[in-house]
Amino acid sequence: MYQKILIPTDGSDFSNTATQAGVEFALQLHAEVVGFYVAPEYQYPIYVEIIPPSYPSEEEYKASMRQAGESYLQTIQKSAEAAGLKFTGIIEFADTPAKNIALAAHKNQCDLIFMGSHGRGGWGQLILGSVTAKVLSLCQIPVLVYRMGKSSAA
Repeated sequence: MYQKILIPTDGSDFSNTATQAGVEFALQLHAEVVGFYVAPEYQYPIYVEIIPPSYPSEEEYKASMRQAGESYLQTIQKSAEAAGLKFTGIIEFADTPAKNIALAAHKNQCDLIFMGSHGRGGWGQLILGSVTAKVLSLCQIPVLVYRMGKSSAA
């Protein structure tokens, strides 16, 4: 059925629950897992003539975000490898996570995206997360949305 599944993460508890469910789903299909993390682009402080010394440089920011992304992907990798599944991890920098998730699925020849219904977003995401909704509208391949119940969120 599905051979290669893209599982995006943002590192949140909800996302971690969804990624674990995604690996379990991949195990049932004996599918390859592609973990994916989109880090926000570096933002220079606005309305400031001089960058404060405590503000990270672009290189420091990217190194920090790459380290965070590797940590998030490591969770997926450990589960996939424990299940005997092939794993690839990808980190990208962009301010359009939904678009990059759809592009990553295409570039990596994934035939399914497995993602949670909610991630780090705010209170306005009561029905479906904004990134998830955008991925659904952008994708040409199936997107399986893992909806978290009250017990999953705890």
